[in-house]
Amino acid sequence: MNSATVRAGIVPGVGERRVISKVAAAGFIGNFVEWFDYASYAYLATIIAAVFFPDISPTAGLMATFGVFALSFIVRPIGGVFWGHYGDKIGRKHALSLSIIIMSLATFAIALLPDFNQIGVWAPLLLLVLRLVQGFSASGEYAGASAFLVEYAPSHKRGLYASIVPASTASGLLLGSLMVSGMHLFLTPDQMQSYGWRLPFLLAAPLGYIGRYIRIHLEDSPKFREMEESREVSHAPVSLLLSKHRRALVIAVGVTMLNAVGFYIILSYMPTYLAVELGVGETESFMATTIALVAYIGFIFLMGILSDRLGRKTMLILASVTFIGLTVPLFNGLGAVGFLGMVLIQIMFGAMLTMNDGTLPCFLSEIFPTRVRYSGFALSFNLANAIFGGTAPFIATWLIQLTGSKLAPAWYLVVAACIALVAMVASEETSRDPLAD
Repeated sequence: MNSATVRAGIVPGVGERRVISKVAAAGFIGNFVEWFDYASYAYLATIIAAVFFPDISPTAGLMATFGVFALSFIVRPIGGVFWGHYGDKIGRKHALSLSIIIMSLATFAIALLPDFNQIGVWAPLLLLVLRLVQGFSASGEYAGASAFLVEYAPSHKRGLYASIVPASTASGLLLGSLMVSGMHLFLTPDQMQSYGWRLPFLLAAPLGYIGRYIRIHLEDSPKFREMEESREVSHAPVSLLLSKHRRALVIAVGVTMLNAVGFYIILSYMPTYLAVELGVGETESFMATTIALVAYIGFIFLMGILSDRLGRKTMLILASVTFIGLTVPLFNGLGAVGFLGMVLIQIMFGAMLTMNDGTLPCFLSEIFPTRVRYSGFALSFNLANAIFGGTAPFIATWLIQLTGSKLAPAWYLVVAACIALVAMVASEETSRDPLAD
C-alpha cells in the first residue's frame, strides 16, 4: 500500500481499489463533459454558422463561429485565478464539484437557444454569453482534476494517473465525433440545421449531474488534507504564486503553448480543415478523425507510463522536436493521399501530440508546490489556452485566407513547438522528486 493511501486512511485491497476507481472517475468526468461540448461545437461549426450567422458569406460565418469559440477563452485566465484560489484555499473537491454543475448547465442551455431567424442578432449574442459562462466554469476542470489525481497517486505512477485527464478530453472529442458522424449519416441537411445540432448539447445536464454526484462523495486529496491539518493553507494563493513562483509560471505557459495550439488544430479544427480547405467529404473527414482519436487515447496512457520511466522533461522536449521536424511534411501529405493515408497521418499527429498531452498535466502539477498547485496550473494552462488555444481555429482560418497557403496552420504549429522547446530546455526534471509542499 502506498503512502498516499495510508495518509488517506484507505483500507488496502478492495476498499483501496474502490477509492482509486472513484478518484479516477472524478478526474475523468468533468473534462469528458467539457470536451464533448467543444467537439460538438467545432465539428458542427459549419451548421452553427448557418444557424446563427446566415446573413453573411459561408467563410465569414465560419470565422464568426470560431470567433465566438475564441472569445469564450478570454475569461479562462480569470476563471483560472478564481478556481485556483478556491481550490487551493477551500479544497480541490469543492472547486471541482461546483465548476462541473455550472459548466453543464451553460452547455445544456445552448441546446435551447433560438436561432437567428427567430430573434435576429440576439441569437449569436446569447450564444456568446453562454460560451463565456461555459469557458469560465470549465477553466478549473483540467487543472483541478490533474492536481487531484497527482496528489492521490503513488510517486512512481503520477504520470499514469495524470494521463487520465487528457484521456478524458480525447474521449469527449471521440464521443462528439461519433455522434456528429452518426447525425450526418442519419439526418438530412435540413434536419441537422433545424434540430440535429442541438442534440449533443442536451446530454450535458445528465452527464454533469453524474460527475457532481461522484465528486461530492469523495474525500479531498491526501496532500490537501495534510496541508489543512498542519494549518499551511495559503489565504492568498495567487499572490503567493505571483511573488514566489514566477519562473515556474513562465515555463508552464511556454510548454503549454504547444499543447494548446496542437490540441485545437489537430483534434478540433482538423475535420473542418479537411472538409473546407481540402474538399474531403464531411462523413469521411469525421470518420478519419474518429479513428485517429481511438489511437490517440491509447497513446496517451503509453506516454504517461513513459513519462514515469524516462522523465517529464525528456518526453516534452521530444514532443517539441518532432513537431518542429514533421508538422509541415505531414500537413502537406494530407492533400496528396487517400482516405487510409489521411487516417495514418492523423494517427501520427496524435502520437506526436500525446508525447506532450500525456505528460503535461503531471509536469504542471509537479512544478508547483501544494500551496499553489491548483492556482499555478490553472493560471498557466488557461493563459496559454486563452491566447493560443481557443484562437487556433480562428487564426488557422485567417492565416489561410491571408497567405493563400493551406500549410499556414502547420507553420503556426511549428512556431508553438519552438517556444515550448525553449521553455523545456530552461526547466528541470520533476519526475524523480516527491511533490513539493
